[in-house]
Amino acid sequence: MTAAVQLAGPIRAAGDGGLIAELVAAPNPGAAQPAIHRDPTPAAVRAATHAVADELTAALGRGLIDLVPSSNRLLVLFDPGSAAPATVRRLLREALAPPLACIDDTAQTVTLPVYYGPEVAWDLSAVAAAAGVTRETVIDWHSQADYTVRAIGFAPGFAYLGGLDSRLARPRRATPRVRVPAGAVAIAEHQTAIYPAESPGGWHVLGRCPVVLFDPERKPPLPYALGDKVRFEPIDRDRFLALGGQIGTGA
Repeated sequence: MTAAVQLAGPIRAAGDGGLIAELVAAPNPGAAQPAIHRDPTPAAVRAATHAVADELTAALGRGLIDLVPSSNRLLVLFDPGSAAPATVRRLLREALAPPLACIDDTAQTVTLPVYYGPEVAWDLSAVAAAAGVTRETVIDWHSQADYTVRAIGFAPGFAYLGGLDSRLARPRRATPRVRVPAGAVAIAEHQTAIYPAESPGGWHVLGRCPVVLFDPERKPPLPYALGDKVRFEPIDRDRFLALGGQIGTGA
């Protein structure tokens, strides 16, 4: 897939060793139409990140620490002791303007098993009641959608997945839970996500995934990346337990 990404506005500082570039979709170089200021696709941001990384690595060497992309931003982390912020800012600006044509052929579709049983789907009944449908219908709506990884953050491995069926859109819980277990599959607003580790959370829990999502010792540490597609496969309780799932409690 080919897309074009360009810089949208000034590059902002993020502490002494960070810069944030806002990104916008743009016509491919040579196109006759004017630039259309809209969010780029996650796949385009990922491809742009790889392209920018090559240029900055060549110029900065070990002074470049990391590049962290999200849906329409790119965070560049660098060592201010070996790379002057003004130099990094200039290099980043030059890498993103004029529009950067990106080809991304690395996106994959990841299918993750989910158990939607009542022991783990703490909010499924309430979501069904709010939508005026049965629990089974909510499961169908949630598991039949194709999701896109739009950002990874909040906690290591926490992926914000866009593409939730609009009939399931719900505001966050009025009172967040103190403990949401690892693997909890939840929804909030127009997104869904899987909690990679136990943490507080205010999303509506619909089920649980038995797969270990974040493992820093694994290469890569996550089964998905920005721009990847994610699908959920409903499984029964026996399959959930056989895959290592646990029926735990939260608060």
